[in-house]
This record gives sequence, C-alpha cells and structure tokens, in this order.
Amino acid sequence: MARELVSAHNYDGLPVQIPGVTSRAFLRITQVTVVIVVLNIVTGAAVRLSDSGLGCPDWPNCSQHRLTPALSLHPAIEFGNRMVVVVLCIATAMALVAAVLRTPRRRDLVWLSAGLLGGVLGEAVLGAVVVYTKLNPYAVMTHFMVGIALLTDAFVLALRAGRPDPGRAGARAGVGSGAPVSKVNPRERRISQVMVGLLAVVVAAGTATTGAGPHAGGPGAKRLPIALEEMARIHSGIVLGLVALTIALLYLLDHTAAPASVLERARILLGAMVLQGGIGYVQYFTHLPALLVGVHVFGATVVWMAMLCFYDGLTHRVVPAPVIAETEGAVRADPTRIDTVTPVSPATPVSP
Repeated sequence: MARELVSAHNYDGLPVQIPGVTSRAFLRITQVTVVIVVLNIVTGAAVRLSDSGLGCPDWPNCSQHRLTPALSLHPAIEFGNRMVVVVLCIATAMALVAAVLRTPRRRDLVWLSAGLLGGVLGEAVLGAVVVYTKLNPYAVMTHFMVGIALLTDAFVLALRAGRPDPGRAGARAGVGSGAPVSKVNPRERRISQVMVGLLAVVVAAGTATTGAGPHAGGPGAKRLPIALEEMARIHSGIVLGLVALTIALLYLLDHTAAPASVLERARILLGAMVLQGGIGYVQYFTHLPALLVGVHVFGATVVWMAMLCFYDGLTHRVVPAPVIAETEGAVRADPTRIDTVTPVSPATPVSP
C-alpha cells in the first residue's frame, strides 16, 4: 500500500519518513468499506427479523455485567451485528488515515472519509438509543435511514476515489478530476434528480412498512400505528411511480441520443428496481417470511447503489492539457498508477 513518501520530519537529527498511500490502494480501501457498510445494514436487518433486538439489553456491553453474549441465539445475533459495527469503525478510521496520507492528497476524499467515520460513530450511539428505548419504531427507522446515508457517503467516496487525479493545482483545490460536464440535457438531469429523491422516499416508506408489520425486532416491541396493508399500499404505489418515471426517462434518453454509458446504467437501474419490486410483492403475498424480507433489505442497498452509480454517470470531467501532461509524467514514473486520462485539448470534452 505504501509506495510513496508524503512527508519527512527531523527526529533527533534523523529524517523520519511517513509512508504514503497510492490511489489504487486507497480505492481498494473504499471498496472494502462499502462492502462492510452493506454488511452492517443486512446484519442489522437480521437482528430485527429474528426478534433479537433486545438480545443484548445493555450497551456497549451485551448485558450489565458481560461484554460478550450468553450462548444463545438472540444475544449472539445482536452481538454479531455490534461486532460488524466495530469492524466498520476500524475500516472507516483506516479510510480517513489513508485519505490524509494519499498522494496526492485530495480534500474531497478527506472530507468524505471524515464524514463517514463521524457518521459510523453516530450510528453506534443511535444503536444505544434503540436498545434503551426498547426498540421504539421511530428510533429503529432512523437507525436504518442513517445506515443508508452512510452507504451513500461510502459509495460516493469509492466513486470519487476511482477518478483520475486533477494534478497538483486541482488537488490543492480539492477537486475530483476537472470541471464536470453534463452528458444529458437539463430536462433529463432534473428528472434524474427527482428520481433520487423519490427513491429516498421509497426506502423510508419501506422501512415504515416493516415497522408496521410483524417484524418489530423483539417480543412486545411497539409497531407503527398504521395498518400493514395501508402502509404496504403506500409503499408499492410510490415504487410504481418511480418505475414509471424511470421508464419515461429511458425513453427520453434514447430519443435524445444520450451516450451509451448513460443508457446502460439506466437499464441496470430499471432492472434492479423491477427485481426488487418482484421480491417485495412475493414477500407480501407469502406473509412476510423473515428470510425473504432480509433479501428485500439487501435489494434496497443494491437499488440505492445503482441509483447513485446512474446519477454519477450523468457527468464526465474535462481534463485540461497541463493536467494530462503532469499525469502522463506520473504514470511513466509509476506504471502501477490507475489515474490515466485520455489526452484532449482544454476545449474538447472527454468522449462518453
């Protein structure tokens, strides 16, 4: 991971070298972090679906006098999710350190990494609130939505870490890799923004549907004061609206000669939505089996990442010629670098 030296200080007259982190190594760290965030969401859902929400009635210890759980199912499931959170804290701390040591350092990556670590710590504290409020449904819903916000941060961090570096001047300014240029018309971009917001509403409504259903997290836990059938109808109605809007956007993109990369990501997004919707209907008409609900929760993370990937792909970045020369020199010095770019003139956009 350490290929370059980012700084040197004197210690008793001897230079102390601090190892740097390459762009490739940092990208791998962010990708692993995304996987752990998804694992945290899925294992958190497993706690709720297995009625293990109060398997550990205390926090941070599992019980008042024991850090680890007793040898029984519910405490083990709850404690397992807590261990995933510990691993996630370590991973996000590593990402922040790696962002600081990355060469070249980029302010956008440092800020996203710092926000991710702060969010994970806040999520852990919110977990304590869930325990001490005896699985209050609103606290549980907030817990899940914060998890989705963490997934957004982690996924955007990984996307940006995979972009070419902007050169020394751009890195000091904190930019990703040149000025963003839209690949689509303003109308299609506005529709895409509405889709992102609508999907957030869909996820929140899905969380509320679970809160109104039989999987409240533990025996005696309160549920939302709304009938499951009514909440499921609201949730499915918003989903159908989002799918219809996605189909309409695909039609517009196809008839406005949008780049193939945009169309491909839009089709992947639509496919993920349709599959997720099919799972949702099956789980409802089979009376919400816990395993299938867990698959549906995982599907929600997949659809959310597909939406972020689609929206990110609506722009490309124009790389000025001086940056290209600088990057090509760095590549010749270190052939393992991944931040290669296609030479273009300052006025010529990168082809989609």
